[in-house]
Amino acid sequence: MKIRLLALMLAFFSTGIMYAQQGNIKFTEYDLPNGLHVILHQDNTTPIVAVTILYHVGSKNEVEGRTGFAHFFEHLMFEGSPNIPRGEYFKITQSAGGTLNANTSQDRTFYYELLPSNQLELGLWLESERLFHLRIDSTGVETQRAVVKEERKQSYDNRPYGSLIEETMSHAYKVHPYKWTPIGFPQDINQATLQEFKDFHDTYYVPNNATLSIAGDIDIEATKKLVEKYFGDIPRGTKPLYRPSVVEPPQNAEVRDTVYDNIQLPAVIIAYHMPAQGTPDSYALSMLTTLLSDGESSRLSKSVVDKQQLGLQVMAFPFALEDPGLFLTFGLVNMGVSPDVLEKAILDEFEKVKTEEIGDVEFKKLQNKTENDFVTGNSTMAGIAENLANYHVYFSDANLINTEIDRYMKVTKEDLKRVANQYLTKENRVVLYYLPKSKAKN
Repeated sequence: MKIRLLALMLAFFSTGIMYAQQGNIKFTEYDLPNGLHVILHQDNTTPIVAVTILYHVGSKNEVEGRTGFAHFFEHLMFEGSPNIPRGEYFKITQSAGGTLNANTSQDRTFYYELLPSNQLELGLWLESERLFHLRIDSTGVETQRAVVKEERKQSYDNRPYGSLIEETMSHAYKVHPYKWTPIGFPQDINQATLQEFKDFHDTYYVPNNATLSIAGDIDIEATKKLVEKYFGDIPRGTKPLYRPSVVEPPQNAEVRDTVYDNIQLPAVIIAYHMPAQGTPDSYALSMLTTLLSDGESSRLSKSVVDKQQLGLQVMAFPFALEDPGLFLTFGLVNMGVSPDVLEKAILDEFEKVKTEEIGDVEFKKLQNKTENDFVTGNSTMAGIAENLANYHVYFSDANLINTEIDRYMKVTKEDLKRVANQYLTKENRVVLYYLPKSKAKN
């Protein structure tokens, strides 16, 4: 009972407690001789620690015909090792009062444990085991093939609007590997051999492609010794890392299509190509999505949802990626409203941003909301550890955890208007209507 209670407390701390961070977030970073990058943040406010490891591999590092590998390894990495029996990874962590999970994106794979701080060594041992001694055998591979197949069925194929991102990406990208999503295609995983999985692991799940980020109730020097103990002897990877250099050509005509899904209410998806994360215009576009749809007082919510009552929900968000991503808008139509009417209402709001000046009060509110969101993202040990790793991997500058907000604050009202006119154009967009399968023509 005590263990279960502690696990619940850890989950609460990791998601709900706002740490009173005084000044900059301080951290120590260094490389081991094998290439493992280590970032340590000490905060002794509460007796918890986040042990995280980010591998710079996602679905964009896969090749056509063998998609879904990074996501597959998100599951396979919990199969255990010669020192961890199959199926025991979760039990070991939970019995120590901790929680754990992982996620995969187009650009990275991320694993973490949230533990009582006196279990730091356990977290390091668990991560070193799957980095150096991961069990990759036919039993584990076949087990995870079935797991991934079921996940796709539940989360994509049988869930209303479950294919939304997959359909949007495949319509928006023609040559870049962003055209498939992390879950990949079932036939690619089904046809892959055991040796292909081993080769993928030996290429990407190596110290020189990983960032170990630890935040919480630790002692820096003692933690360095533990990191050396568990990771220092792991050999450096020697296989070349595939980083796609292909550039998606500019879209010069609107792409429009209809998707028939197991849904009751139609939906409208509008996606515009946008620059990669970290570029000046990406910050302006991110703030533009906040202006348009973040909160009940946002423009799309007030106009399209509340005043005109054309949509049950309308939201815009930046799908910012390491390579150029998408500015996405999703609208769920109200009863009796046709998708084209909702689309027009959304586009009308985009036109207002292009042609009308944003008022000083509204712009100041936008800046305050942006700053608050930034601070909130660094308000938990898990968030700090993850953001430190992200900033190092994507920008080679972990200190952006303290300074990236300055880039947002440099965005002007004129920038918002400019990027709206530059990127939210007809020829640069994909428009998808999601309709009930009953509407499909036989």
